[in-house]
Amino acid sequence: MSRKRSFETAKEDNSTPPLTEEKTMETKPNRPALVAPAPLNYEPNAVEERDSCDYTIKITHEMGTNGTAPRKIRVYADGIYDLFHQGHARMLLQAKTVFPNSDVYLLVGCCNDELTHSHKGKTVMDEDERYEAIRHCRYVDEIVVDAPWSLSDEFLAKNKIDFVAHDDVPYTIGSGNDVYAHIKERGMFVATQRTEGVSTSDIVSRIVRDYDTYVRRNLARGYSRQELNVSFLRGQKCKLQNKVDELKDDVKGKIHQWEEQSKEMIGNFLEMFGGTAIEQMWNTGRDRLTRAMSPVPSPANSREGSPEPLEEDPPAKRRRRTK
Repeated sequence: MSRKRSFETAKEDNSTPPLTEEKTMETKPNRPALVAPAPLNYEPNAVEERDSCDYTIKITHEMGTNGTAPRKIRVYADGIYDLFHQGHARMLLQAKTVFPNSDVYLLVGCCNDELTHSHKGKTVMDEDERYEAIRHCRYVDEIVVDAPWSLSDEFLAKNKIDFVAHDDVPYTIGSGNDVYAHIKERGMFVATQRTEGVSTSDIVSRIVRDYDTYVRRNLARGYSRQELNVSFLRGQKCKLQNKVDELKDDVKGKIHQWEEQSKEMIGNFLEMFGGTAIEQMWNTGRDRLTRAMSPVPSPANSREGSPEPLEEDPPAKRRRRTK
């Protein structure tokens, strides 16, 4: 009996239809339905969640793995998250599901502009744009703004962090030493895997490599050369290239239109003069061509070739006969 049929039967009997495994999972989500972006750490929802956590209960790896933790496990993942991309999202997914048998509350720390620029260089997005991008990722439960470069014990206790998630490669940028070394020593580190082939630096490199293409693209979309920090000569050159490309596209369009019209004309001609008329014209032309290439042979009893002409006498002999 199909699921729909069993449901209708149960409805007629005024009884509750049996729940499948899929239906059971839908009715018991890990967390509330996503109806709003993740809160910032100073907003009421985040403060309430933090205050309700009994941090005196220490969570071990074994508890998280076995699903025996008596409360939510607070996992922290920090970074810059400039030009938020799929590599960031996959890392946060790994942090959220690092303990699949337990209820994980994922906090994401993001450094502000001043700290980031001093340690790592200028970002494309400012701190508010980066906070806003992260909080709309479905795996994130809370954003910790103005996150520190190195995690102190006071910071861990203030935010009631149980574990810190990051890739296992020592992170020495901005300090010279692995900023997660003491976290690993305390047994609070959980490793994630980097997504190969994608990073913020890689995206910036693509833009720099195809700089002229993107300048022309934005000029065509209405940006001024001043907004793009482009000189007058370069701006005029890009506009000329855009005009040439438009002309090429226009010519290609005209050629394509002509081809379509030609196909339509030929189709109409064949439809009008097709069938018997075309076949008759073809047969007549074929017969004429065959006759021209293969002439009719002579009858079998006729002489082969023409008779050779008689050789005339020389003039001297002709005069002697007349005397």
